[in-house]
Amino acid sequence: MAEIPLYFVDLQEDLDDYGFEDYGPDCDSMRLTAFLDVPSQDDLPPLTRLEKYAFSENIFNRQIIARGLLDIFRDFSNNEEDFLTIMEIAVRLSEDAEPTVRTELLEQIPPIAIFLRENRQDFPVVFSEYLMPVVVRDLADPDNQVRKSSQEVLLILLEQDLIFQSDIENKVCSILLELSAPERDDKYRAEAMSIICKVASMLSKSTVERLLLPRFCELCGDRKLFQVRKVCATNFGDVCHAVGQEATEKFLLLRFFELCSDSVWGMRKACAECFMAVSHNTSPEVRRSQLSPLFIRLLSDPCRWVRQAAFQSLGPFISTFANPSRAGLYTREDGTLSMQPPSRDLGADFPSASPNPGACSSTSPTSSASPVQREPDPRVEGTQADINIFLRDDRSSNGLTENPKEGPALAGAELTRLSPEASAISKLRPTDDFLVRGHLDKSDNVFSTVLYWRTPLPDISKDMELFLSEAGTQEVGPESVYNSSCVARSEIQKVLKSLQAHTMCDPDVQVQVQVLSAALRAAQLDSTNEPESRPPEGLNEVSPSDPSSAPDNQIPPSASSSQNELSVARILQSTDPGDAHCGTSDHWETQQKLEPATLEENKSKLQDVIPQSLLDEFVSMTDPARAQTVDTDIAKQCAYSLPGVALALGRQNWHCLKGTYETLASDVQWKVRRTLASSIHELAVILGDQLTAADLVPIFNGFLKDLDEVRIGVLKHLYDFLKLLHEDKRREYLYQLQEFVVTDNNRNWRFRYELAEQLILILELYNPNDVYDYLMHIALRLCADKVSEVRWISFRLVVAILHKFYSNSESALGLNFINELIIRFRHCPKWVGRQAFAFICQAVVSEQCVPVDQFVKHLLPSLLSLKSDPVPNVRVLLAKALQQTLMAKAYFRNAGNPHLKVIEETVLALQSDRDQDVSFFATLQPKRQNVTDTDVLEKQS
Repeated sequence: MAEIPLYFVDLQEDLDDYGFEDYGPDCDSMRLTAFLDVPSQDDLPPLTRLEKYAFSENIFNRQIIARGLLDIFRDFSNNEEDFLTIMEIAVRLSEDAEPTVRTELLEQIPPIAIFLRENRQDFPVVFSEYLMPVVVRDLADPDNQVRKSSQEVLLILLEQDLIFQSDIENKVCSILLELSAPERDDKYRAEAMSIICKVASMLSKSTVERLLLPRFCELCGDRKLFQVRKVCATNFGDVCHAVGQEATEKFLLLRFFELCSDSVWGMRKACAECFMAVSHNTSPEVRRSQLSPLFIRLLSDPCRWVRQAAFQSLGPFISTFANPSRAGLYTREDGTLSMQPPSRDLGADFPSASPNPGACSSTSPTSSASPVQREPDPRVEGTQADINIFLRDDRSSNGLTENPKEGPALAGAELTRLSPEASAISKLRPTDDFLVRGHLDKSDNVFSTVLYWRTPLPDISKDMELFLSEAGTQEVGPESVYNSSCVARSEIQKVLKSLQAHTMCDPDVQVQVQVLSAALRAAQLDSTNEPESRPPEGLNEVSPSDPSSAPDNQIPPSASSSQNELSVARILQSTDPGDAHCGTSDHWETQQKLEPATLEENKSKLQDVIPQSLLDEFVSMTDPARAQTVDTDIAKQCAYSLPGVALALGRQNWHCLKGTYETLASDVQWKVRRTLASSIHELAVILGDQLTAADLVPIFNGFLKDLDEVRIGVLKHLYDFLKLLHEDKRREYLYQLQEFVVTDNNRNWRFRYELAEQLILILELYNPNDVYDYLMHIALRLCADKVSEVRWISFRLVVAILHKFYSNSESALGLNFINELIIRFRHCPKWVGRQAFAFICQAVVSEQCVPVDQFVKHLLPSLLSLKSDPVPNVRVLLAKALQQTLMAKAYFRNAGNPHLKVIEETVLALQSDRDQDVSFFATLQPKRQNVTDTDVLEKQS
């Protein structure tokens, strides 16, 4: 409507000639079709006059009619015959020779469709027969502006769900396929491809896969026009999301590989930018085996712009490897991280996370039941996610997970971050852990020889893979193999006999019996079918550090054999301390001979979550040479993506990123350090309290002493970080909080404003005494700030502190604080301080943070004394506090209230005040609140 008067100013004479006499420049509030109701010299009825102007030779008349179609439909929709006439006029206007008329009509179609859907029962028929053909036809209009308008209208109609499925398939998809055909002009094909990519996310998955996906795949390989391929590459991730994982892997991945190898660097750059979206819609197997090598190739692309886009997407791509079952975290709807809910089933939360994509898990019938959930011991410092991961590793180590590569090494790495109590439990071997947990979860546990036969043996599970790999390199003679096989069978039979008596009453024993029976049968078959001179291949071929030793979808027999032998060895150790020496003493002696540095080096390389080449490339982003060859801001990109990479790796692999994080924290660019400071709270959630205290707290302390540009990143999430620390560690920051009041630039008032906001949240983390000793003084200092915005938010902080004191029954601290407020603000020589006192009193009553008897005794007399203040601004706020807040409470309106008379006298005095603003707010009637307010106040008193 804003641009209409311009027409009327320029063409006033034409308006007079066609009956627009009363529609001048000052009629913005009038309907565009008001001229139809005004009698004119032609004496035509309104509908006939509409047809006259709609088909006038004057272009402006036709534009006015097209622009006012919605008002016309509102006026004439009651009569069916008139409605059809107007609809035919609209169709004829859509065929107008002037592009501006067609554009005006298209812009009115969405509101007209919404109006018809709300007011006509035959909306589907009317819309499909009259309006939908107009939109579809204009998609192929020769005028560029008309085509753009029709594309926007189509998207709006799809978003509002105004187009029915039949029209989508028969009209929308058909015209898009026609416009994107190879024989059409290039400008239509590129635009049609862009529309296909945009509407794919709004249509059903079956519709896109059946009608639009073949054409999309065809145009991805179009060699006639590179702009078409560029559109496909730019929107590839959206199309993958629309069709889902199965169709993506079946139809789209091959096209994606072709686009990533395109001769035009812009195509490869677009593919690098959407790589994360494509990875989200593929399986872990495809992500690891196919997309990772492809992305490595983009990282070494000869074009610098492609490398720059690839390194920017490296962190987001690695984050798609994140597995909640491994990280122990899940993402809320608002995007924040949180611990796994302990009430959920462990079997569902933590499936067997195999580093080998093709590995599958199989569980015995006894292991399918979810364990009993218990409240965590408050003495255990580890998080619930730590315990959940710990239990998951127990399951996998007991043979319940058919994955030869996910073994004790991974369990050991994950258990290093547990609390002391949990670490003590982790000293047991995985089999013992499973049995002990089962024993603790059973209220009526029966006697089990496995539980009480012997004391626990030392933990050797962390380096079992190392033992196996070393065993594979040693020469084993036929005689020793035969002897060890016989000993193994005899030991298995002996243990089976001892366990048979307890299989009916202990499900854990049943699991071990099944494993031992399978191992015994395998040993018997090996002794009868294999030559004596053949070495045990199971111990030689399995290498836990080589994730590519087995195919993606097949586990070699050697791996399965190794897993069985590993399970059997653990069970034998848990049942007989004397015989355990025969199976593992040699390996134990070998482990004792290893150098500590070698063990530490091997442990640092235990990372099988993502391909190691991706992690190496990410770590190299801190290399100064990368800034010269790739991007000057590559270190900032690394810092931005580091929490996502840490989430994918999990806290057990934090050692892989620790050095990178420390390098970024000491980067010379303050933008890099600010990026880390802004996300340190999220990284603390990922790492847990122990790693946070050990590795993040020192860096956090450094950020506190950094530039204001870096400190603001810490300050904005100060509460989120402090709440993750232990209470004793959190108290160390009480004194440092006052350092935030001092800034490099005093004009940076937003820094102090953010501090006040964070302090309101931080109050709940400390006890009332700490708040009184430390935080109260910071609040009073902020209340005296030179910037009014800082002062007003600080007054909210003062009210929150009062609520903290009285909600924790610290009346003495609250009374001392009230006296301090009266001295500082009520008797302040500046009128700003006295005005602040009136505001604080109003907020105290509004928030009900002080018992009513304490308020009327200590605050109300000082508040009422402000009626004689010489500054009108103070009296204005007093009038607001009395009339809008106090008198709105039923307690102060009660006739038996002894303070009612004094309050009414003060209000009357303010109503007769010489200042108009004071008298206005004093006479303004308050909003009456429910009686529940009185109940709350009386209960507090």
